[in-house]
Amino acid sequence: TGKPIKTLTGHTDSVFGIVYSPDGKTLASSSRDNTIKIWNINTGKPIKTLTGHTDSVFGIVYSPDGKTLASSSLDRTIRIWDINTGKPIRTLTGHTGYVYGVAYSPDGKTLASSSRDKTIKIWNINTGKPIKTLTGHTNSVRGIAYSPDGKTLASSSADRTIKIWNINTGKAIKTLTGHTDSVWGAVYSPDGKTLASSSFDKTVILWTVTEIPDLQGNK
Repeated sequence: TGKPIKTLTGHTDSVFGIVYSPDGKTLASSSRDNTIKIWNINTGKPIKTLTGHTDSVFGIVYSPDGKTLASSSLDRTIRIWDINTGKPIRTLTGHTGYVYGVAYSPDGKTLASSSRDKTIKIWNINTGKPIKTLTGHTNSVRGIAYSPDGKTLASSSADRTIKIWNINTGKAIKTLTGHTDSVWGAVYSPDGKTLASSSFDKTVILWTVTEIPDLQGNK
């Protein structure tokens, strides 16, 4: 019908991020009010409000198993939350600028984050320590996405490019150019063959990524 089913209200400022849980029963939202809310889809009511960030919460993502939630904030940290308790499990620190994007790897063992400090960090979930720092963008890195097979990572930046990274080597395999303004979002298709990017230039571009040579980082 294209008609709204429910309107979820409760945040006291702009809502930036929104994501469904893997089982589709709950929804998480991140806000400029420094909080994350977990919502019951059926009732439209908030189940929990997660507090701890000291600035706007931007990115938000459920772990593949749905047991934890990761959030990125303008307070320069990433937090991992226990869904059942609503408590933070650990706080990941290391970025020197706002943290915009956050993404779990398909196997749930690592987390990627993108920042205004022009870098992407790959984190070990269990230790909370950074495994790699990916450098190459010349401006803020906004969007971040793992490929479905977990072997590559796509990042979008205010430098008007998208970069495809090899996870194992931490090196950029390809730089995609074509946008004429900041690139905000990046997302892989479920089959991993195409990538979509959204930009301040008012366009969405679809890229064929299966044709990128050396996608596995082999020489």
